[in-house]
Formats: sequence, structure tokens, C-alpha cells
Amino acid sequence: MKKVITYGTFDLIHKGHIRLLKRAAALGDDLTVCVSSDEFNAEKGKRAYTSYEDRKYILEAIKYVDHVIPETTWDQKIRDVQENNIDVFVMGDDWKGKFDFLKDYCEVIYLPRTEGISTTKIKHDLGLSDEETWKEDEK
Repeated sequence: MKKVITYGTFDLIHKGHIRLLKRAAALGDDLTVCVSSDEFNAEKGKRAYTSYEDRKYILEAIKYVDHVIPETTWDQKIRDVQENNIDVFVMGDDWKGKFDFLKDYCEVIYLPRTEGISTTKIKHDLGLSDEETWKEDEK
């Protein structure tokens, strides 16, 4: 069995999230999604609109997802890969190169983002974030 893992906040689930999960799941037989906890988001200076428990609940209902685990620190990725016998680590290409250190433990793949959609853009459109943050994130 080929095991795949990906990470993210997965706030305000949208088409880009689903496409990432579908493409990640297609790379193996078992997909684990590691979701940033509310406390970890606070450490990163981020705040999800939807609570961790609700984001986890939503992800568990998506047919491409087999397991959902919490992300509580930046440093847990190597441990997660080893403890879950992961073969493939997947992230969006906006993170390209940032997780290459995992190549010692598994295959690392960066998938293209879905054009025109992001949680940051949705929050901006709804008036839930400031315009400068949205412009910076869209670069």
C-alpha cells in the first residue's frame, strides 16, 4: 500500500482544496491529511474562520481522505512520515523547495495550485481580511 500525506489549514474548503486532495489521493492508496490546529495557527499568526474540530470533521467526510491528524508544530513532519510509513509527501507548489528535506524519508511532490481561488481571496471577498494581506498571498 502506497501512503500519501499532505498538510494545511483547510479553512473555508473550496475547489482548490478538493483538487489538491483528489490529486494527492491519486498518487497512492491511502491519504492522510495533517490539519493545522487552532493553537498552531495562532503561533503562525493566522486565524482560521472554522475551528480545528470542524475542519477535521469536514475533511473526514471527503471521499479522497482516509485519515486526519493534527499539525501542532513545524517540526513534526519527519516524525509523521516515519510513524505513518508515508511514501509520498504532497504540497501545493507555492511551497516548492521548502520541504525538500523530507526527500531523505519519502518522495516529495509539489502540485500546481488551482488558479483564481484561495482561502485568503474568499476571506478578502467576504470582508474578513485586509486587502494588503490578500494581495501579498496572491503573488
